Amino acid sequence: MGNTPTAGQTLERTAPEQAPTRRTASVLLAVCIVLIGLNLRTVFSSFSAILPEITAASGMPAVLVTALTTGPVLLLGLVAPAAPALARRLGIERTILAAMTVLAAGLAVRGTGDFAAMAAGTVAAGAGIGVVNVLLPTLVKRDFQHRLGLMSGLYTGSICAAAALGAGFTQPLLQATGSWQDALAFWTLPAALVVLLFAPLALRRGRTPGTAQEDAGPSVWRSPLAWQITGFMALQAMMSFSVFAWLAPILRERGIDGAVAGYVVAGSIVVQVLGSFLAPPLAARLRSQGWLNAGIALLTGAGFALTILGPLDLIWVWAGMLGVGQGSLTALALTMIVLRTRDAATAARVSGMMQCLGYGIGSSGTLLVGVLYTATGSFTPAALMFLVIGAAAAGMGFLAGRSRFVGS
Repeated sequence: MGNTPTAGQTLERTAPEQAPTRRTASVLLAVCIVLIGLNLRTVFSSFSAILPEITAASGMPAVLVTALTTGPVLLLGLVAPAAPALARRLGIERTILAAMTVLAAGLAVRGTGDFAAMAAGTVAAGAGIGVVNVLLPTLVKRDFQHRLGLMSGLYTGSICAAAALGAGFTQPLLQATGSWQDALAFWTLPAALVVLLFAPLALRRGRTPGTAQEDAGPSVWRSPLAWQITGFMALQAMMSFSVFAWLAPILRERGIDGAVAGYVVAGSIVVQVLGSFLAPPLAARLRSQGWLNAGIALLTGAGFALTILGPLDLIWVWAGMLGVGQGSLTALALTMIVLRTRDAATAARVSGMMQCLGYGIGSSGTLLVGVLYTATGSFTPAALMFLVIGAAAAGMGFLAGRSRFVGS
């Protein structure tokens, strides 16, 4: 009996074994969040990277081109309100898993090349991304409360990296396979891989305590700060998705070779990754992010305008400016969700609101570029438009970044 361990001794022996399990689960979740982010923009940048080849080979009408560049962004906003409700019913992880499965299926269908299949696949991919967009910040707010700056930087950086991958590798894939359908279908593979890796964690976790209470609390739709965050998101989205949809065509219209244009776009987006990784930790250290938001918004608008109007010899400089600005701006807009809310429930509601309206309004940016170019035969009016949008985003970002909390 003397050698029999007491209850306290048993706890002392088992406790150290439980801690590493929790740490391992957190690390695994963080890795999955980054990998999910790496699949959230390839649907946009891969299509635009080889748009001239697709239209030349398929005879795709201009109206379909506009639908396939604008429609997915619009869908991000249309499905956003459904994400919190789905998460309350299924759990955040399981909802993200289902949305990633829809995304992978959409990418696969899009790669068949048939017009109807391309439209259906693009719709499915946009819907899947729209749900994940809303829930990733909520997941970060819930499970990484003490690492908000780091995790916000990691997942926003991975989202920007996804755009770089699509822009930089789709043209080489086309050249290697000789088929634009195969080049687009390739992006099904990383999405399907993430589904397989994330499934065990998501299915094991299920619903989490408190999920059913996410409707509690003040309405974010009555919060001036929530509207300012939403306006900031909408204005940055107008520029962000225009980069994905139109930067490569803009560069090619200026006389840059298709492969080189793809590298410039990819290079710009790679710099976005750096900006999106560094901006959230910096923002988290500041009590107010107003001036940071405003300065980055002005840099982004100027960078986009200069890629259209600036001397072509300095195109890598303009692309770098745009990359630093856009990456930081996207990250800051998403980081406002976690910095300007006090709990995951409020973060979920703000995320649903800002991404519903933000991406809904943001989709008009890609549409306006197409309309202005069709009407004038030049991208110059779009350059002026981006200067105005950048200035408006600076004002809205200043308001959104003040040291206040939604619901306070």
